[in-house]
Amino acid sequence: MKRNYTVLFGIILIIAFLSGVLTSGISLVGRAGVNTFYTSYKFFKVWWQSGLVCLGAQLVVLGILFIADRKCSGVKRLSILLAFLLLFLAGLYLTYSNFRTDLAHRWLGERFHLGVYLYWLGFCAIALYFIVTGSSTQPGPGGDKATLQNENPGQG
Repeated sequence: MKRNYTVLFGIILIIAFLSGVLTSGISLVGRAGVNTFYTSYKFFKVWWQSGLVCLGAQLVVLGILFIADRKCSGVKRLSILLAFLLLFLAGLYLTYSNFRTDLAHRWLGERFHLGVYLYWLGFCAIALYFIVTGSSTQPGPGGDKATLQNENPGQG
C-alpha cells in the first residue's frame, strides 16, 4: 500500500480534536480537583489546549516512528514498529486499569476517560499506519550497504 501522509495527518487532527473536546468534559468533582489540587492540569478544561497537547504528543510519536521507519529495514524495522504498538496497547490497558481503580481518576468522568483513550488509540493508529504501508526505503539487492555503495561509487 502506498503511503499517503495527508490521510494520516487528517486522522491525527480528527483524533486530537475529538480528544480535546472529550477531555474538556471533566465532571464537576474533577473540575474542583483540577482547580484546587492539580492546577498543572488546567489545560484539560479548555478543549483547544487539550487538543493541542494531544496533537503535539501524536506528532512526536509520528516523528519517532518516521525516523525508525527510514533508518531501519526488514525485520528490524518491523520489530521496532511492533514493539511501539505493543507499548501503546500496554499504555491503553494501564490507563484503563488506572481509571477503574483510582478513585480520583474515576471522578473525572467517562467523557474525560474516552478523550484520554483516544490519545492511545491515536498512537496505535500511527504505528499501524507504518506497519501496514510497508517500508518507505527499499534496500538494494545486497542490503543497505550495497545501496550506499551504489549511491557513492569509489567510497567503501
